[in-house]
Amino acid sequence: MPGLVYSSDSDDIYGASHSRLFGRERPIHRVLGGGKVADVLLWRNRYVSGALLGVMTVIWFLFEIVEYNFITLVCHASITTMLVIFIWRMVAEIFNLTPPRIPKVILDDSTFREVASMVHRKFNRFLSKLLDSATGKDLPFFILAIFSLYIVSVIGTYFSFLNLLYLGFLSLETLPVLYETFEEDVDQLAGKISRKIKKSYRKFEAQFLNKIPRGPVKDRKIR
Repeated sequence: MPGLVYSSDSDDIYGASHSRLFGRERPIHRVLGGGKVADVLLWRNRYVSGALLGVMTVIWFLFEIVEYNFITLVCHASITTMLVIFIWRMVAEIFNLTPPRIPKVILDDSTFREVASMVHRKFNRFLSKLLDSATGKDLPFFILAIFSLYIVSVIGTYFSFLNLLYLGFLSLETLPVLYETFEEDVDQLAGKISRKIKKSYRKFEAQFLNKIPRGPVKDRKIR
């Protein structure tokens, strides 16, 4: 099975404890990019990760439960922010307090570039793998991709796009850190499942795929 890589069939007995999920050789932090994005996903900074999860949860609640309109929400949030700053400024002048300081750059643009670069890189790698499997280079992955996409399409009929988006974000915020915590147990379980699937596929290939008649392969002349 692709994604779970083992050096040989002898790994079924001797290499199970040394195999890693998706055949990776690098730590999970480096697989996720090794920068600020990886720190957030793995909860290296609990305040930032928790705040981001809280903000996304509030946004999901407002749009999905309260059924806020996007334009209305942006306008109300802007009005509230401006009123808070205005009142804070007036109170500071009256009681000789420190006035509010508005930073020139609220969000660091390098963070957005890093997130966009990681998403672009991961998507290109996934798309390349998907297209390669469609040409017959990796039949097990092709079957798995078809089955997975069908499952996602069925799930999509019962969930809105916002719910799927929030579910994906929630998975990114929880699955990597859970995997890092229970890495050895997950790798061992995934290894057992992978070996069973590979064994079943070899049996299916020997009983059915190898019996399909094929025409003679003609040698192509290289000019």
